[in-house]
Amino acid sequence: MAYIVHGATGAQGSPVLSALAAAGAPVVAAVRNPDAVPDGVPALAVDLASADSLIPAYEGADGVFVHLPMGPPEAAGAQARAVVEAVTRARPGRVVVSASGQVVDQPDSSLMAAADSPIMMLIRGLADSGVPTAVVAPRLYLENLLLPVVVGPAREEGVLRYPLPASFPVSWSSHLDVADVVVRLLTEASAIGGAGAAGTTGTAGTAGTVSVGHLPGLTGPDLAAAFSTRLGCDVRFEAIAPEEFGELIAPLFGAAAASVVEFYRALGAQAGCVIDRGTSAQRLLGLSPHPVERWLANMSV
Repeated sequence: MAYIVHGATGAQGSPVLSALAAAGAPVVAAVRNPDAVPDGVPALAVDLASADSLIPAYEGADGVFVHLPMGPPEAAGAQARAVVEAVTRARPGRVVVSASGQVVDQPDSSLMAAADSPIMMLIRGLADSGVPTAVVAPRLYLENLLLPVVVGPAREEGVLRYPLPASFPVSWSSHLDVADVVVRLLTEASAIGGAGAAGTTGTAGTAGTVSVGHLPGLTGPDLAAAFSTRLGCDVRFEAIAPEEFGELIAPLFGAAAASVVEFYRALGAQAGCVIDRGTSAQRLLGLSPHPVERWLANMSV
């Protein structure tokens, strides 16, 4: 019996793997390339788009952590269907899904993921499986601020540039914050029950969802103040247009920079990007995100 962690060598899965191991929980890294897993960590080679590949990993597992990697919708859809089939047939103890920043918990928002999107297909399918399931729903990741085009000017010029209005509130969180919530949901049976198992409604509404992020939301100047404290110098926030940000990240993201620009255009048209307190990890699990200054220290900024 163990906890299966997908993407265990990536930005989301690695902190989950580390946190489970630190808690003394048995873990297995489910990855494409087991050679990339740190020595001493049990690993399985799996194909996220193949139910036949996943079923042996899920059978007898205490729990599974999964998220859909970035990629074309067709690929993500195939992965969602494979995970649902494997969970339905293998019946692991529980499943925790990260929505990876996609909005799945605010049906009244124009940013809500479409009903036919891969992430919503995954959530609905897992709910219908009857296996206890929880969805972790962060908003923007603080790790975005570690992009060289963001953290570099903060260090060198004292300017934190980002494509959002200065007064725009966001429930920022880090991968470490998400991992804390995931581990609690995986290892404590009552935690999923307290969050409301998705299987109790068969929908992806607030049942079964734990929203992750700062409350109240943090603005650009709030972030700049945290950088100032950490760096020991004055850092001010400067809002830039999504198009300008796209030009900065194009050398890093390539063609994917266009979708990032579109995302920030749509986001900036909203009044904010703040989680609902009723579904927050603060309320449901008593877990609060790391203060930004502490997170910066953890990241050795």
